[in-house]
Amino acid sequence: MADIGTTPDGFDGAGASGGGSGRLLVMRALGLGDFLTAVPALRALQRAFPGWRRYLAAPPAHADLLDLAGLAGWRIAPGAGTRAPEWAEDAPPDLAVNLHGRGPQSTRALLGLRPGRLWTHAHAEVPESAGGPAWPGGTHETDVWCRLLLWYGIAADPTDLRLPVPADTGVRPGGAGADRPDAVVVHPGAAAESRRWPPERFAAVARHLAARGHEVVVTGGAAEREIARRVAGLAGLGADRVLAGRTTLRRLARTVAGARLVVCGDTGVAHLATGYAAPSVVLFGPVDPALWGPRIDAPRHAVLWRGRTGDPHGAATDPGLLEIGVGEVIAAAEEVLSRCRPYSGTGPAHPPRQRPPAEAQAESPLTGRKSDSRGLPRR
Repeated sequence: MADIGTTPDGFDGAGASGGGSGRLLVMRALGLGDFLTAVPALRALQRAFPGWRRYLAAPPAHADLLDLAGLAGWRIAPGAGTRAPEWAEDAPPDLAVNLHGRGPQSTRALLGLRPGRLWTHAHAEVPESAGGPAWPGGTHETDVWCRLLLWYGIAADPTDLRLPVPADTGVRPGGAGADRPDAVVVHPGAAAESRRWPPERFAAVARHLAARGHEVVVTGGAAEREIARRVAGLAGLGADRVLAGRTTLRRLARTVAGARLVVCGDTGVAHLATGYAAPSVVLFGPVDPALWGPRIDAPRHAVLWRGRTGDPHGAATDPGLLEIGVGEVIAAAEEVLSRCRPYSGTGPAHPPRQRPPAEAQAESPLTGRKSDSRGLPRR
C-alpha cells in the first residue's frame, strides 16, 4: 500500500533530492491548457528528482507538450482521463504524484499501480489519501499544484510559466506557409460549446483588425477547420489566412509566440499566449478567470468576464459569454495593442520576466476549503 504524506528515501525535503535513481509517475491526462498550467509543478519535480526515470501519465501526443515546455527526459505512460495508465516498468513507481484532480477516481487509478508513495489531495472516499492536503477552493489552477508539492516539501514557483520558443524545423504540413511574425491570431474554438463565443462575432473583430492594417490569421485544430473557414470568410480574409488544421503544435506555438495579439476564448491557446508573453484578449464565460486566466504579465492581457459561473463543459454557449459584445472586444484589443507595442530591444520579441528570488518562491499551502477551481470536481 502506498505511503502518503512522507518523502522518498534520500529526499531532504528542501527542494533537492539526495541523488540516486527511482521511478516517478505524474498523472495529468488532460488537454493543452490543463497541461500548461501544471508546467511549474512538473519543472519543480524535474529539479527535485534529477536522477529518476520520470513518466507522465497522459495521451501519447503529450510527448510534444513535454518538448514544448522544455521538459527533457520524461517518458509517456499512455493513459487518458482517470483510467490507470499503462506502466511498462517491472516494478511499481517509487513515487506517484496526482496532478490530475482532487479524486477519488484519479487517486484510485494511481493506487492501483501500488506505488511506494503517493502524493495527492485528501479525499473522504479514499482513506489512503488522508495524509494529503485538503483541496483548496478559490485558487488559481497553477497554484493548486504548486501548493500540493509544497505540502510534501518541494518548493515550486507558480509564475514559472514562460515557454521556450520552438526552433523552426522548416516543416510546414499542408502548405501552411512561412512563419507570420506580428500577426494577429484569432482562435474561435474551444473544447466545449459553453466556452465558444459565436463565430460571427469573432469574424467582426477579425474584420476590424484587418481593416486597421494587421495581418490576421485564424487558428484551430483539424476539427475546428470549418468554423475557422467561416470566420475567415465572414471577415473577408483569404483562404491562406486559415491555419486551422494545417499546423503542427510546434508551428502553432511559434505563431502564438510571435503574435502581435491573440484573441480567443478560455482555451489552450490562451495559455500558450501566457507562456510566450504574447498580448491577448481572452473571453471567459462559465469559468472565473481568477482561477484559469493569465497568471503572469497582467498588463499584457485583457480578460473579459461577466462575473457569473456555469458549466465549463456545457453543450450551449454560456449566457454570460454571450453578453460580451463585439465592440467591447474590439476596444480591449485596441487597448492591448496600444499598451503592448512591439519590443524594440535587441533580445527576444517579448521582454523576459525577472525570476523572483529563491526565498520568495515558497508559499504556505492553503487547506481546509472544499470547492473545485472550475466549479466542478475533477475526479
